[in-house]
Amino acid sequence: MIEKENRRLRVGVLGCGPIAQFAHLESCVKARNADLYAICDTAPDLLARMGATYEPERMFSDYDAMLADPALEAVIVATSDAYHVPMSIKALEAGKHVLCEKPIGVSVEEGRTLADAVKRSGKILQVGHMKRFDPALEAARDFVRDDIGEIFALKAWYCDSTHRYTNTDAVQPLPVTSKLARKPSGNPKADLRQYFMLAHGSHLVDTARFFCGEIVAVRARLLQRAGAYCWFVETEFANGALGHLDLTVAVRMDWHEGFQLYGENGSVLAKTFNPWYLRASEVEIFHEKDATTRKPLGADGHFFRRQLEGLADTALQGAPMRGADVEDGIASIRAMVAIARSVETGQRVALASVTGAV
Repeated sequence: MIEKENRRLRVGVLGCGPIAQFAHLESCVKARNADLYAICDTAPDLLARMGATYEPERMFSDYDAMLADPALEAVIVATSDAYHVPMSIKALEAGKHVLCEKPIGVSVEEGRTLADAVKRSGKILQVGHMKRFDPALEAARDFVRDDIGEIFALKAWYCDSTHRYTNTDAVQPLPVTSKLARKPSGNPKADLRQYFMLAHGSHLVDTARFFCGEIVAVRARLLQRAGAYCWFVETEFANGALGHLDLTVAVRMDWHEGFQLYGENGSVLAKTFNPWYLRASEVEIFHEKDATTRKPLGADGHFFRRQLEGLADTALQGAPMRGADVEDGIASIRAMVAIARSVETGQRVALASVTGAV
């Protein structure tokens, strides 16, 4: 059991749907430096069920009313993608810190609108790229940052599985749903190219940037066959390293995610698991100087809780931000837009030149 700190961030969760139930409500309850102060949902039955289960101090059916509470310090935006930007901006303008689920938006322009709001507010916005808080990946990132020297290449893959729900349904509680839940006007899954890229590609792109820095250009191909979508993406990094990203939804095998990274003073091999197992990645860090391989255990694999604790450390203590900020979020959008444009044109696309939506 994690011991609670005396000063804790008072957090409100917007949206009581599956992502909040599987990740964020529990994270608020378990975090060492945060409390579940409030929850908000327009569906009265869902709000009542989650209130009875997690016992926040306050419950709201109106988002503006929750934001008007002076005791509230931060908001987790756990809604459909279409609401991420407007709901985050509302929270920032109300003087609240924000942890927004990824992706922060679907277009470059709305990402910049959100960045402007962050700057005006002086508050913290962290994007929910929770893989940055996988302790084994953190150990690998530290090696890459401090010891690996020049990076040659990254090969990374994120492949959802046809057996994904068979696996996750066995370990997750049955989500509580409501016929009264607020939904976006359009069907997010109407365009599967866009939906898969936003839901899955955002993770792959952020992992690549987490280890290798800025992506400056991509050349991408997409194959649709037998109901699967397979993107292969040649990637150019600002540091001169080469990259190859594989996004496939869905492979006919187990969940398949990880990367190989080659550098001047060593290499990293990583296998990442279905996120709902809350299991740290299996990472092998090879040190060329003494020809040894080290494997961090990463026993605490609750990266959803750890990302909230990271936000609270920054908000309460001024600690350096460990998570993805709004500029990281915009960079992910740019990369995904560039991949989409490259698929359409067959050409190399520079990220700095792209506009519009994924």
